[in-house]
Amino acid sequence: MNLVKSTGTFGFYTIISRLLGYLRDILIAIFLGTSFLADAFFVAFRIPNTFRRLFAEGTFNAAFVPSYTSQLVKGKTKSTNFAGEIFNLLFLGLLFLVFVIELFMPAFVGLIAPGFINDIKKIELATDLTRITFPFLLFVSLASFFSAILNSHNKFAAASAAPIILNIILIGILIFSKVLNDQLVYYLSYGVSIAGFLQLIFLYRFVKKFYKIRFSFKFQFTKEVKIFFKKLLPSVFSSGVTQINILVGTIIASFQASAVSYLYYADRIYQINLAIAGIAIGVVILPQLSKYVYLKKKDKIVLIQNKALELSMFLSVPATIALLIGSQEIISALFGYGSFSEEGVSNSAKALHYFGYGLPAFALIKVFSSFFFANHDTKTPFYISFASVLLNIFISVYYFKDIGFIIIPIATSISSWFNAIILFIFLKNKNLFSFNNIFIIKFIKIIFTSILMGILFMYLISIFENQLVYDYNFKSFFMIFSVILCILFYLVASYFIKAFNYNDLKLKY
Repeated sequence: MNLVKSTGTFGFYTIISRLLGYLRDILIAIFLGTSFLADAFFVAFRIPNTFRRLFAEGTFNAAFVPSYTSQLVKGKTKSTNFAGEIFNLLFLGLLFLVFVIELFMPAFVGLIAPGFINDIKKIELATDLTRITFPFLLFVSLASFFSAILNSHNKFAAASAAPIILNIILIGILIFSKVLNDQLVYYLSYGVSIAGFLQLIFLYRFVKKFYKIRFSFKFQFTKEVKIFFKKLLPSVFSSGVTQINILVGTIIASFQASAVSYLYYADRIYQINLAIAGIAIGVVILPQLSKYVYLKKKDKIVLIQNKALELSMFLSVPATIALLIGSQEIISALFGYGSFSEEGVSNSAKALHYFGYGLPAFALIKVFSSFFFANHDTKTPFYISFASVLLNIFISVYYFKDIGFIIIPIATSISSWFNAIILFIFLKNKNLFSFNNIFIIKFIKIIFTSILMGILFMYLISIFENQLVYDYNFKSFFMIFSVILCILFYLVASYFIKAFNYNDLKLKY
């Protein structure tokens, strides 16, 4: 496996998906803005989308890949039997869960958006839309099972490309938004569930080479299956802690008008970088790392861990600086059109700014958690993540009345740094990670080049000040031009001061 190449493959398709997601959100911002229709749809969409991120973006991998990889080493028959048992149990469990939630949907929506309860129109709409979108959970979870098998065989392209289907379908619906009018949110919701089913079919075409579905109700709770399910819930919670914190934020934000929408648009921006700096790297390293842990190859383990951490910081640090400097201009350039008001831009930009402080921590959580998961330890990151979520809830609830929705990104960033630091301390104490001689020097160089890039970005924003104001129609062009210029500068500067080595592109792990 080549870490940079595999991360690049995963990251490429993920970026395509995120860019299409951005186009989708521009159209939603234009036609729905931050209205009550937008709030209701975002609550309905947040649930399946959160589960998509929880399951599809590495969390299911965390429990499945180390177990499946261990079985692969023993032979194809062992791995196939293990996968078959997991699939059948997963399918029945998810089917039952979806059925129960559909029956009690009003109470469920009341739990995740308690601020909607006093607004009958909004709560009824959110309930109807969530009923339509919720089957997506079944489809995306099974699709994640297929993705995990592909990832275990170091096949990352199809798994990372599958989410593109969702964005293509939603964009297609939004193109006809003028015809649909108030029915738009209903068609978008149906589009979510249809896209989930199509993703499942798409991935099965690729996974058939390694695994074919065989439905069976004769369950054999083998030792390996029991171990997997013991690891699953802790891994979902610990690997998906950022998404859980965001879901908690959505629940609290529902008590303030339009706050759900502000957080949603801010979330869309920083998630683009997190998709590569944290999620992609965590997913890519897990199969190889699990294999070397099983084979007890210490040198390979240390090499992969340090390169993963180095690449994560190389991608997340400059993005953090850019968000801290230009959050207002970025939100305005990307979403400030149509029904998306200047006040909406300002509030979403504030949320993005404070999310930016936590971006490296979000990425570190994904990478550090993978180190634990490769060692079949999901309990330690689970306990740490649980403490982090409690911290997030405490800060958000305690200060929400005085500060409003802006406390949510602040609390998310604080709790995420707490999570990342405690994960690191436990890794060191358990002797599961050690720095090599190169990392510290590389990290200093990454900080230096990121600061230089930040200075250039600040300069470009001041030059294009008049072209980046809210009322200027082509502001997105100047923002995209500035970002591309800064990325090129960062890559060139990193190459010359050796913050990034060309040889890493060829290095096999």
